[in-house]
Amino acid sequence: MKSVRVNVENFDTEVNKAVETGNPVFVLFFGTAMPETSESWCPDCVIADPLIRKALLPVKDAILLEAAVGLRDEWKGNTTHPYRVRFNVPAIPTLYKWSAVS
Repeated sequence: MKSVRVNVENFDTEVNKAVETGNPVFVLFFGTAMPETSESWCPDCVIADPLIRKALLPVKDAILLEAAVGLRDEWKGNTTHPYRVRFNVPAIPTLYKWSAVS
């Protein structure tokens, strides 16, 4: 499995590149790591991350795009966060299987 970190600014470019490969593409929305601990502020994200990676290992040529939503204050209660608005991300962690739009 290949994983690529993306952000709000390069999201569309990286998703399009991944989808164009024809490989299965997954996008994981998660809480950004805290500088003090290098671990996500989101305890559910910390638990889910290794489980998601393990589940995707058998998917041939899978590409995992890791989309950090920011620090806690940037996400919690922010109904205008770009990922909430554009992709209807309800909570984190959220994993989407991405496909090309026809």
